[in-house]
Amino acid sequence: MAPVTTTQRTVLTGARVVLPSGVVNSGRITVDGARIAADEQAEQATHDLAGRGYTVVPGFVDIHNHGGGGASFTSGTAEDILTGVRTHREHGTTTVVASTVTENLDALARQAALLSEIVEQGDLAGIHYEGPFISPCRKGAHDPTLLRDPDPATVRKLIEAGRGAVRMVTLAAELPGGIESVRLLADLGVIAAIGHTDADYEQTRQAIDAGATVATHLFNAMPPLHHREPGPISALLEDERITVELINDGTHLHPSVLELAFGSAGAARVAFITDAMDAAGFGDGMYDLGPLKVEVRQGVARLAEGDSIAGSTLTLDTAFKRALTIDGLSLTDAVQAISVNPARLLGLSDRIGSLEPGKDADLVVLDEAYDLVGVMHKGAWVVEPPASASPASPASAAPAERS
Repeated sequence: MAPVTTTQRTVLTGARVVLPSGVVNSGRITVDGARIAADEQAEQATHDLAGRGYTVVPGFVDIHNHGGGGASFTSGTAEDILTGVRTHREHGTTTVVASTVTENLDALARQAALLSEIVEQGDLAGIHYEGPFISPCRKGAHDPTLLRDPDPATVRKLIEAGRGAVRMVTLAAELPGGIESVRLLADLGVIAAIGHTDADYEQTRQAIDAGATVATHLFNAMPPLHHREPGPISALLEDERITVELINDGTHLHPSVLELAFGSAGAARVAFITDAMDAAGFGDGMYDLGPLKVEVRQGVARLAEGDSIAGSTLTLDTAFKRALTIDGLSLTDAVQAISVNPARLLGLSDRIGSLEPGKDADLVVLDEAYDLVGVMHKGAWVVEPPASASPASPASAAPAERS
């Protein structure tokens, strides 16, 4: 996929920058080729970002995404897949894992083979199977006729179909073969994610002990919290080994529920995801989600037959802005949830997830309202920020960091 603008060496100055050590006002980032370089103060800035309250954060990392721009990762062609990648990249997601939905095994294997080619060329970070090993009681927007128990032999077959590119599998561990499949995934180095599950508290604990490390879109497609029967939510929130996915679009979760998750798990154990389908970055209308029809109205995706939410139309720049302006998160906590933690889950922290010398030059530039104005992917501008601004004035100074 060709970059929009390629620059061999770029020096960004004047913006507030979120670094692993904290937030630096009037920071400086030097990019050499595709990587962040050690700062050399003598160099002249090629992008002076001072004066508009700009903030620079690491590129966003989405570990659960079904498509966008009118194109599907779940059933699309190679061209469709790249369209989806490009759409999310323009919204700040510089690293994306392609998620499938429930299909018959042959169709899943064929799509995994195609997706693995896109992974090999570097435009995707991996494959996530969401289904078919999920509970019919919590199926959401999955075809109930295609669901099946997580037999370890079948799980292994689908992992092999991905040719080393499968990073995560969502399953309902209470189903026959569930715990054994969690152990298998852990042994294979694939993330076992608990989701679309009807498990009780103890069954969820057993899955965590077997090696599960992620909660697929926590709260959604699982039993709600109950004071006598806490179910999976309590088990997933309380265990330090689990990272919880959250869809911060204002539809899937009430802000108070997101606050509950952050308060219980802490910022170090939250990963913002989109769970996006084709309509993300595209618009309302009728879409296919695997074998099912989805209608998107006013940005909300629901099955055409029934009322189940069918993924989202979210992009991560919107999730990030909501985190800061509605949910009241600090910049550092929001960056941890949208970049640092998902990069760690993927085993890519040495390359992405933070702004440090030697890592990929993946970054997002936001204005004072936290709207996206720039995206760089591996040293190339996908969305180039406006030309240098005039010196800062009191009205345009960067807003203070939230505590």
